[in-house]
Amino acid sequence: MLQNKVYCENCLENKESIFRVLNDAQKEILNNHHTCTNYKKGEIIYKEGDRPSGLICLSKGKVKVIKEGVGGREQIVRMTKPIGFIGYRALFAGNHYISSAVAIEDSQICMIERDALFEVIRQNGDLALAMLKAMAIELGLSNERTVTLTQKHIRGRLAESLLFLADTFGYEDDSQTIKVYLSREDIANLSNMTTSNAIRTLSSFAHENVISLDGRKIKILELDQLRRISSLG
Repeated sequence: MLQNKVYCENCLENKESIFRVLNDAQKEILNNHHTCTNYKKGEIIYKEGDRPSGLICLSKGKVKVIKEGVGGREQIVRMTKPIGFIGYRALFAGNHYISSAVAIEDSQICMIERDALFEVIRQNGDLALAMLKAMAIELGLSNERTVTLTQKHIRGRLAESLLFLADTFGYEDDSQTIKVYLSREDIANLSNMTTSNAIRTLSSFAHENVISLDGRKIKILELDQLRRISSLG
């Protein structure tokens, strides 16, 4: 973990960032009260039970948010790409984190100090509305995932997870290879199944020519068929 005080252009200036609604003075407040930290793949960004000190923006890389379940089994509850936020529920609720965040590739996060963030929110109603919208969208996605993980069968759950990864991270230049490379265990934890079931079902999809596998690379060959498998549950 390497920490440095630099201007985080990707979080504060990106045209898709919620901070685009701020004026220069408000951006300067956040710039003066934030820290950027680099994490290696596999490093923990925050742990369940920690107290948030600010808003975490993912500037570069990819992050998984995990919750430990019965018997220590890990469940991936969220995945984040730049310029997404993680851990904000605990920050705004005034709670400790109820999950942990781990870098799944080398990543950079920017921590905006709580008091500076709240000051700017009080000044800018558009920012407050943008944050409410972001949280409402995330809540909707979370509700959909809950239904998927509790009601669909194994094939439907795995198909939905592959579609989720493609929607979240996009594709490589070939427009077929999902732009994130997860272990079979991570795919299983995302899909609420055992690793052996994930391996078996991925192999089944590959045998049916719905996908192709090359190590951790997954290429979607028949997108419509994958969507059908997901919808059938």
